[in-house]
Amino acid sequence: MNDVLHSVLSELVLKNVDDDHLNDSQGNPGLISPDKEDLSHLLTVPFSGRIRGGMRPGKKIIVMGIIDLEPDRFDISLTCGRDSEKEEPPYDVALKLTARFGDRQFLRSARVSGKWTQEEASTVYFPFIPDQPFRIEIHCEHQRFRIFVDGHQLFDFYHKVKSLSTIDSVRIQGDLQLTKLG
Repeated sequence: MNDVLHSVLSELVLKNVDDDHLNDSQGNPGLISPDKEDLSHLLTVPFSGRIRGGMRPGKKIIVMGIIDLEPDRFDISLTCGRDSEKEEPPYDVALKLTARFGDRQFLRSARVSGKWTQEEASTVYFPFIPDQPFRIEIHCEHQRFRIFVDGHQLFDFYHKVKSLSTIDSVRIQGDLQLTKLG
């Protein structure tokens, strides 16, 4: 498995969806660049990486991976203030997606000025299956994020952080393996 994963990581490309220009993972410009430049740690979880140029309408983030065999939860967060590496506030969280397997909930929330918003929970169905691949797309629009899983639109999350360009990092943690980011 490690040889397969290393092979996948060696061929990893990050795609900038704004200009359809493919970039390699060795530090050339791309949409997301990991904090660690070491290829063997490129997509390890927990993951923290930079969103080049911040968010803006028309930009999208793609997260592809495989759910662990016996998952509890995973989180994907779009955050502000990359220079603030503290685990506690003050950095704002523009969008936090949480998949909880125990009660089959796909939640979303935000943290603005140190205060979390109420979690939004309504979804048509729970899209994640243990030990199976997934693809999440977060589309940034003027008023909201639009979230797709495996090509199906699941929900919208209206912006709580209004200055989209300050949304400059993605953080991923929990019971999953990452295979591709873009």
